Amino acid sequence: MKALHGIALIALSLTLAACGGKTDESAKPTGEPIAAVAAPAGTSWADTVNETPDGYFVMGNPDAKLKLVEYGSFTCSHCRDFSAEASEEIRNIVNTGKMSYEFRTFVRDPIDISTALLAACGGKDVFYPLSEQFFANQNAMFEKAQALGDDKYQQLMSAPPQQRFGQLAGALGLVDFAKQRGISEDQAKQCLANTAAAEKLAKGVQAANEQYKIEGTPSFLINGVLVDNVANWASLQPKLKEAGI
Repeated sequence: MKALHGIALIALSLTLAACGGKTDESAKPTGEPIAAVAAPAGTSWADTVNETPDGYFVMGNPDAKLKLVEYGSFTCSHCRDFSAEASEEIRNIVNTGKMSYEFRTFVRDPIDISTALLAACGGKDVFYPLSEQFFANQNAMFEKAQALGDDKYQQLMSAPPQQRFGQLAGALGLVDFAKQRGISEDQAKQCLANTAAAEKLAKGVQAANEQYKIEGTPSFLINGVLVDNVANWASLQPKLKEAGI
């Protein structure tokens, strides 16, 4: 079953702004086999990552016939499991040039926002490996969150917005975790103080809900169409094969 609710002591505190759109029905997969496309000499498609105008990162051939998008949350156990079981499989498919992959952070709570800000802090070249490591660290992060208690959590959340996510990330060990993976402390603090980026993440959730009616995470789009009843690699893989992979 897809996970929708965050851990009990967390409540999303940002104001969400409306943003709409329609699913591109004309982009539905045809099921015809997609031909492989070689990456430029000396490169691989899985290491080719570009930033979108919305601030997300797309891995792979920009002109890939099949475009896979995941809406996922760093505080979602199902998303953690999907990352563990599917990351290498996705990279292998992306390397064929047939498919691109885009992870869109579906933030559900302040811990989610803090993690997402840090994951994007190093930019496009480290976003995917760092995101996978944050997912692998989820249980340890939850243990620290539970140890905080309600009073300490409320104290952290009452800090000014520019300090809130930095203090929370520090208390959960996320800043040290990022530092051990190449993000400097000053860089991490700057990213966590970026309230505009935090609001953009929250607005992205509103946009996804209005456009695709996201009911839980992880959720997937194939060529702009929300895939029903898919929440793990075992159920997603057949859909990709049907789409021509």
